[in-house]
Amino acid sequence: MARATRTRAARGLLVVAGVAVVLAAVVQGTRAAGVAVPTALLSFAAAAVVAAGLQALLPRFLPDPASRAGATRYAALAEAARRGQSGSLDQALPGLARVVAEATGASRAVVWLAVGARLMTAAVHPPAIGAEEESVPDLAALLARPDTDSAVPVLDGTVLRAVLAIRKPSAVTAADRQVMQDVAGGAALVLRVAALNAELAERVQRAAALAAELHASRHRLASARDSERRRLVAELAYATGDRLEELRAEVAAARAALEDDGAGPDAARTGLTRARERLDELLERFRAVARGVYPAVLRDQGPAAALDEVVADLPRPVRTSGGTAERLPWELESGIYYVAATAVRALAGRAADTALLVELEHAAGRIALRVEDPAPPVAAAHLVELLADDADRLAALGGGIELEVPAAGGLVLRAWLPDRVEPVVVETAGTEVAVR
Repeated sequence: MARATRTRAARGLLVVAGVAVVLAAVVQGTRAAGVAVPTALLSFAAAAVVAAGLQALLPRFLPDPASRAGATRYAALAEAARRGQSGSLDQALPGLARVVAEATGASRAVVWLAVGARLMTAAVHPPAIGAEEESVPDLAALLARPDTDSAVPVLDGTVLRAVLAIRKPSAVTAADRQVMQDVAGGAALVLRVAALNAELAERVQRAAALAAELHASRHRLASARDSERRRLVAELAYATGDRLEELRAEVAAARAALEDDGAGPDAARTGLTRARERLDELLERFRAVARGVYPAVLRDQGPAAALDEVVADLPRPVRTSGGTAERLPWELESGIYYVAATAVRALAGRAADTALLVELEHAAGRIALRVEDPAPPVAAAHLVELLADDADRLAALGGGIELEVPAAGGLVLRAWLPDRVEPVVVETAGTEVAVR
């Protein structure tokens, strides 16, 4: 506004000076020539000619800033409309950034698109070679950036779709803000379409990541199912192998005693008694296998109570602590239980003076197991082999296992699972137990 006032004042002074010079020249000329034309008439005629000429010539040398700003504004709007009518958003968005930069005299102009809850850079002028895409959490974070002097949001109703931002070496004027608002309004449709396309692309990418994770989870579940089948077969073979052969031998001996007239019924009775003992041992072993495969206490009371039942029959002292804050889905409780049961049986299967420490913790959205042994009876590598199937199961559920061997000796086993069963896109490094 002050600049326009100064320009108009300079024009007026130039007109007055020009008229004065012409009047003086006319008066002197008429006196020297002895012309009888009235001086006043000649003076007014000369003043009119000079005023008309200056009014025609001065706008070329001293243009009105208001008219120049208006021309810049309308040129920017026309250029923005032309950019918006181009068939490609890849060409329209950089063009809009360039229009904003040139119309405001900014050193840097950026078109930000709203993708979900964040703002992502879509176009920058002047473009920086090799620059990576930037993002900010929200509009407030964008306004707080040191390279943002002014920003104009583009709304779709009450939803933020895009933002035009500039960095200017000089002060941002009201005319600059008006130009940015006009460009944002004229290109609002293009910016909304670009923002929706970017959001759609992100959702498609996330859907692809979820599909890949679902496929990987199914593969891990299949592997865990196969490993569990192999473990069950091994348990049954161990339970029935020698004991079943002994039972068959005792039954065969009792039958032979009955068929042998010299042996008599006493020998047959003794053979059947031993066979009954072998059968009771076999049944007890089957019960133990069944409790390991489907522990009733785990189903009824949770992993902490089921683990207490396991450690009650072990020869080594085991101190347990903690538990779950609430009952969790069966897949999670059984997953953490089987890891604990396998580790405890391997580490506390022999008598020892030092106690084995086992802790369950449910916090921060996950259930965690910690087993600490100051004097492990088995090597860490062997324990890793024993836990391979359990590691597959935990990985399929979104958890993991880590085995640490401190320099001072002993070992610390950590296992964890999320406390909810839901699809989550995570980066996994595999299902192997990490030893460090």
